[in-house]
Amino acid sequence: MEIEMIKAANGVFVPAYERDLPRLAKFKNGELYTLEAKLTRNPSFHRKMFAFLNFCFQYWCAEHAGYEFSDEATQFDEFRKNLTILAGFYDVVTTIRGEVRYRAKSLSYANMDQDEFERCYNAMINAALKHVFGRSNSPELNNRLLSFF
Repeated sequence: MEIEMIKAANGVFVPAYERDLPRLAKFKNGELYTLEAKLTRNPSFHRKMFAFLNFCFQYWCAEHAGYEFSDEATQFDEFRKNLTILAGFYDVVTTIRGEVRYRAKSLSYANMDQDEFERCYNAMINAALKHVFGRSNSPELNNRLLSFF
């Protein structure tokens, strides 16, 4: 059973929605239960990350003539994975042929908590500044980049 809860000032967790109260009635007072709590990630911060990635991708495409005619969704996904790896968020795997590969960590809600996501966002900014925007001195670009910090 999954129920969204809010921690009240007195330290007690209460259901976020009244519709869940009948479901909680199944639990007896005074009994011991094991619960797994998961902090919900900030969806607006998730959107901010992907807005930043999209901005980086659009800039990168403009700098690499010819890529803008490729399948955009596939190119964006590959770009995101590459930048994630450059930011240091990856797993190292070995293929059946013995080759070492780097696999970008997933940015999904299920695979990364809020704290790790914030660390990843900061690392992505640093990786993008170095590898995507490294040679640019445009004041317009700098102002746009500052909006993501």
